[in-house]
Amino acid sequence: MAVAAKNIPAPDLVPVRRALLSVFDKTGLIDFAKALAAAGVELVSTGGTAKAIADAGLPVRDVSELTGFPEIMDGRVKTLHPGVHGALLGVRDDPEHSAAMRKYGIEPIDLVVSNLYPFEEVRRSGADYASIVENIDIGGPAMIRASAKNHAYVAIVTDPGDYAPVLNALEMNIGSLSLDFRKKLAAKAFARTASYDAAISGWFAEALEIEHPTWRAFGGRLVEVMRYGENPHQSAGFYVNGDKRPGVATARQLQGKQLSYNNINDTDAAFELVGEFDPDLSAAVAIIKHANPCGVAEGASLKAAYAKALACDPVSAFGGIIAVNRILDAEAAEEIVKTFTEVIIAPGATDEAAAIVAAKKNLRLLVTGGLPDPRTPGTTVKSVAGGLLIQGRDNAVVDDLELKVVTTRAPTPAEMADLKFAFRIAKHVKSNAIVYVRDGATVGIGAGQMSRVDSSRIAARKALDAAEAAGLAEPLTKGSVVASDAFFPFADGLLSAIAAGATAVIQPGGSMNDKDVIAAADEHGIAMVFTGVRHFRH
Repeated sequence: MAVAAKNIPAPDLVPVRRALLSVFDKTGLIDFAKALAAAGVELVSTGGTAKAIADAGLPVRDVSELTGFPEIMDGRVKTLHPGVHGALLGVRDDPEHSAAMRKYGIEPIDLVVSNLYPFEEVRRSGADYASIVENIDIGGPAMIRASAKNHAYVAIVTDPGDYAPVLNALEMNIGSLSLDFRKKLAAKAFARTASYDAAISGWFAEALEIEHPTWRAFGGRLVEVMRYGENPHQSAGFYVNGDKRPGVATARQLQGKQLSYNNINDTDAAFELVGEFDPDLSAAVAIIKHANPCGVAEGASLKAAYAKALACDPVSAFGGIIAVNRILDAEAAEEIVKTFTEVIIAPGATDEAAAIVAAKKNLRLLVTGGLPDPRTPGTTVKSVAGGLLIQGRDNAVVDDLELKVVTTRAPTPAEMADLKFAFRIAKHVKSNAIVYVRDGATVGIGAGQMSRVDSSRIAARKALDAAEAAGLAEPLTKGSVVASDAFFPFADGLLSAIAAGATAVIQPGGSMNDKDVIAAADEHGIAMVFTGVRHFRH
């Protein structure tokens, strides 16, 4: 049964006479403490925070004076005491609460400044199990939640970025904080502890290999409020969850205007795709439009790879996102800026390349310091009405699969290399996906169609358009290979690819009609390889 409220109205302004400061991150702490002390606020603190304040020459009471009990167990127990939590949770206008505070000598605390042990950072550092557990904060979240619950009388500050607004509010209200301000601080505090607990529960599930825990939580920190979402009538915000996987969320933007919602979505898709290609083996370039690749190629240099990628669909490449798997050099940058491009993302960039890009003031250049590992496990989340769909990241890599030749004719070494390339790309194309490849470059891509036959026809049509634009006598699908992200349910999709000029096919297999599809391939003398793994991407 829920606890009944006493309906005691909260005061608008609460004077701040006593503050409890207990922080791990001491950024801005001393300046904030000095300003509070100058405003006549009594400072109470714990452990290292108290020492830092005292070393700055400020008067500070140790929390043990409030509790009558010393810190014990290596500091694990210091604020978990009625002398602290009674001071935070007491409803001062409730006669029973006030009587209890007087009886037990509990002095009210009006402002709490607390941030937490760096659990997220320690977890990401690769520390051992015991060290990670030791960095699970207990007293901090308890104080934060108690203060936030009793925001009618207590202000809770969890972010050093709020020190200045708090001081400004105190000055405006002559030493008091308003109820509206306290509510906003409380809302932020609960969000912080929720995110913190989400990180802890997520780590436990990962450490114990629990794929689907009964309760699942996700947390993140706001990076920026965006101008809008996918469309101007939709609001949007960009949050990071602390994952250090190289990509758009961890990249450093060297120049260009603010990224949009669609920019971030497309840039993530582009960089995940080029992460499939080992930079020590070849340069790779991906051009993305609306989260689908419109051209991908590898070559001896980024410049060469870009030219091949652009040739696949130069019309769609206009206003696209470009990802490269090596440090962006001047030669590649000079070619890329010839076409209107929204974003370039790379592991790094030379000074010369950055200067070339800088001449296009709106073109964003992001550097990540590395490539995402396509084999790394992870989680993807999609919201649905009333719930969340959660799954592991598609980390299947074609080089790790057992490929099975199912036709009379086996692919040539050159065809096999292109087949693997094509299947890498199909993994990153919206289903139904058909990808034509020739000589290490896409030459036709069909994406997101309800029928696999339509995807095949669209890819072939785009190849014809690209051939006409380049003045070629025939499309590059003649003599190409083709990849399908899922099996061909009937031979019609395969026959469409054969009509476009494909000589070899790679697909997962597994259809009830596999025999008919294989027979059609044998009848036309083309090679077919089964992967046993599909790459639906919706």
